[in-house]
Amino acid sequence: MSATVSLSNTTPRIDTTAAIAVALTVVGWASAFPAIRAGLAAFGPLELGALRFAIAAVPAALYLAIRRPALPRKEELWRFAVGGVIFIALYTALLNIGELTVSAGAASFIINVSPIFTAIMAMALLGERFSRLAWLGTFVSFAGIGIIAIGEGQGLSFNGGALLVLGSALCSSINTIVQKPLLVRHHPLTISAWNMVLGALCLSFFLPSALREAAVADNAGIGAVVFLAIVPGLIAYAAWSTALSRLPAARASNFLYLISPMATIIGFFWLGEVPSLGGILGGALALGGVVLVNLKR
Repeated sequence: MSATVSLSNTTPRIDTTAAIAVALTVVGWASAFPAIRAGLAAFGPLELGALRFAIAAVPAALYLAIRRPALPRKEELWRFAVGGVIFIALYTALLNIGELTVSAGAASFIINVSPIFTAIMAMALLGERFSRLAWLGTFVSFAGIGIIAIGEGQGLSFNGGALLVLGSALCSSINTIVQKPLLVRHHPLTISAWNMVLGALCLSFFLPSALREAAVADNAGIGAVVFLAIVPGLIAYAAWSTALSRLPAARASNFLYLISPMATIIGFFWLGEVPSLGGILGGALALGGVVLVNLKR
């Protein structure tokens, strides 16, 4: 219990490594949205996830084979399993299937419930403290994401897929809380690598059909899968583990509010999508909320 409580005060100030890790996470996961849209044009949602993490698992397995990090203790096995089963496989399946029927704006709004889930669970289970100013910043950011979703032009029209996207947000929060204690003994890259390998194994049931789809997929579809495996996969997941090792869970998760504004910027340069005035205002609010959370307390 003492080890868990000590996590709540780990690295209260953001150092250079934490800042770079947060930036890579935000940019990497923000870039996943247009890549997923491109990938779903050539692959089924489960096949897309299976092939994406099968590719990502190869360098992850090589890392584990070469570095030979300490094996998990018996009491840690379930925490590693959560990373592969819930954070990779279930999260990917719920999000990919959900985005088939939920607009991108609504999905980004729902998925950003995750930092709120994380903050509540971190206070209850990890003993972390979250000030009133931090809660104010959290809800300012959440309001900004809501404005971005509405400003998308499609509004917040929810359907059955919304529950799946909400489930993926809960998966992310659960994993953050469950795997945070592992960072006391294990290197962040080791945890991320195990997540990749175990997640790929869970999704491997869909790999044969994914390979059949890959045989007839166009270059854009194949490129999207490779991009998803490397940038939002290997790089961003490793960066997130690093950020989580250097910041309290609730505070680290709050930076994820920057993903939607970053996705808007990437969409502008990559897809030529011009953000609305509401989208710009929402992005400013999301950024302002993150600043509030990280003011010296």
